[in-house]
Amino acid sequence: MSTHGHLRVSDAEREPALGRLKDAFAEGRIDHDEFDMRAHLVLTAKTRDDLAAATGDLVPAPAGPVASPAGGDRMAAAVAHGLGAWTLFVGPLVVMLTRGRRSEYVRRQAAEAVNLQLTLLLITIVTFGVGGMLYAVAWIASIVGAIYALAGEPFRYPWILRPLK
Repeated sequence: MSTHGHLRVSDAEREPALGRLKDAFAEGRIDHDEFDMRAHLVLTAKTRDDLAAATGDLVPAPAGPVASPAGGDRMAAAVAHGLGAWTLFVGPLVVMLTRGRRSEYVRRQAAEAVNLQLTLLLITIVTFGVGGMLYAVAWIASIVGAIYALAGEPFRYPWILRPLK
């Protein structure tokens, strides 16, 4: 009978587990609440079995070259980000519903642009228009998102609601 899983863990063993959690959160595989819960489990794990229970289903992403999105897909994703500055959530939603059916990259980037615009709209409504000043920041964020999309890199706006996944 092996007692390998019953061995006590050290801080050195907890660090890679926390790194896997951070990667999974950044990739969108777990949400913020699940990240907090799992991080607590990792930090309080006493044995290797406890550590494996918190991170066992989060296998690292495969290493190796990742195919860059096609030029047309990158352009469509950039257009989705840029349209948000002028049409609120309508333009990115149209891109998501049309071009997003053919490309997962376009769908994810357009959904991110829709989520940003919905968040800003909600803040503006709740603050009785005061949040409208955030739209200046949104234009800059939309440009940054479009630049990332043109480069073929995934982009996520920080601190927004994500009703669309």
